[in-house]
Amino acid sequence: MKIAVCVKQVPDTWAEKRLRADDSTLDREAADGVMNELDEYAVEEALKLVEAHGGEVVVVSMGPDRAGETVRKALSMGADSGIHLVDDSLHGSDALATSYALATVLAGRDFDLIIFGSESTDARMSVVPAMVAERLDLAQLTFAQKVDVIGDTVTIERLADYGFDTVTASLPAVISVVEKINEPRYPSFKGIMAAKKKPVETLSVADAGLDASKIGASAAWSGVADFAARPPKSAGVVVADDGDGGLKIADFLTNQKFI
Repeated sequence: MKIAVCVKQVPDTWAEKRLRADDSTLDREAADGVMNELDEYAVEEALKLVEAHGGEVVVVSMGPDRAGETVRKALSMGADSGIHLVDDSLHGSDALATSYALATVLAGRDFDLIIFGSESTDARMSVVPAMVAERLDLAQLTFAQKVDVIGDTVTIERLADYGFDTVTASLPAVISVVEKINEPRYPSFKGIMAAKKKPVETLSVADAGLDASKIGASAAWSGVADFAARPPKSAGVVVADDGDGGLKIADFLTNQKFI
């Protein structure tokens, strides 16, 4: 079984995020870059499937030079090789452009499964897996909390508000997984050292055969029209209880239109 796992480098979840003044895109240099937390579950699930059925795991990432650190982390977890799409012209790509670029890189490589995390923590859109599946004309099985592969059939438990749905498709297919699916392993020292020798294919836009007019900020279908820094937190209101504290709280909530 040949599995691709798409991973993204994002600003550290705990960092203060801001937009760039020049083009209103996320300032990725303002915070430490880390592997998208939800992608770690995707890597773990791919490794578990290969451990059970045999095969290889290929990590695929689109991002600037330092996104190579995220590829190497996935390799240190146990993935076999990596593909890094890196080009300055990719900056500012929206979900449509990202799905186009990833689908182009993934096409023709005979992957049985393509696995994503359910969403990225810097965008929270959950649309790229479905878009990639559509572009590759593959079945999409999203929000999986359990994955089983038997022969050329994949079955998932798709997380829903009321429990889960059982969804089945023929391979090849695209899957996205939720954080309930497993517990990602920590890279061992041996894995970290081994990752330094594992092959990573670096592709430019030209190498990947991408149409430059379909990527980058100029091709984005959406953008930030305006933004401002969050105002400082104002001081709270202290309510002294002189026997009428409940009434004062009720008045405050009424004035704030909470009740």
